[in-house]
Amino acid sequence: MELRVGGKPLAVTMRTPGNDIELAHGFLLTEGVIGSLEDVATARYCDGVDDQGRNTYNVLDVALADGVAPPDAGVERNFYTTSSCGVCGKAALDAVKLKTRFAPESSGFAVTTEVLAGLPDALRAQQKVFAQTGGLHAAALFAADGSLLVVREDVGRHNAVDKVLGWALLENRVPLKETGLLVSSRASFELVQKAAMAGIPLLAAVSAPSSLAVELAEDNGMTLIGFLRGDSMNLYTGDARVLTT
Repeated sequence: MELRVGGKPLAVTMRTPGNDIELAHGFLLTEGVIGSLEDVATARYCDGVDDQGRNTYNVLDVALADGVAPPDAGVERNFYTTSSCGVCGKAALDAVKLKTRFAPESSGFAVTTEVLAGLPDALRAQQKVFAQTGGLHAAALFAADGSLLVVREDVGRHNAVDKVLGWALLENRVPLKETGLLVSSRASFELVQKAAMAGIPLLAAVSAPSSLAVELAEDNGMTLIGFLRGDSMNLYTGDARVLTT
């Protein structure tokens, strides 16, 4: 899908079709372009047609509200974003690491180990497309009691996260300081950054984190959990938010 802002191409991402409006809002939130629903005037499909003139729904144009600054050159992608990389194609190195307007470190959000242990099965139960194909990642926002607020699937793990964050923005739930983020993949640098940009204080992943992800979580005062499988988990940062039962 090609994402445009004000008619100007911004990025192309390899995504699973569906929830594209959420994807666009989440992407712009995590790139620091917008911070609330009021920052967007309209979001609509445009241009893209096949050889028979039918809309492919692969080009989405977002118009920012009056007074909202357009993306700077650092946000623009010089080539497409692959399904495995959420920072690939950045035009400048200093645009890779972003500063959030919703600091997670001030959040008092906490969750028990018992709740955490039940999250992967709860997520898997809602991964309908994964059950059919075995080929999609998933992301979910969850409350302190373990209830899943929203689940989204996508071939790209960063797209799945953008979709759930876009949902939260459209529901006026950002910043997400009383919410955790669960991902069915490893915890990469870009996923920690996306969580931080939405104010999320806790990220749990079923697989490993990268060293850069751990460093970024520490810098932002976030809790980072990896290898969350059954009763087993590794706690890398922010242990105060994880309560033993």
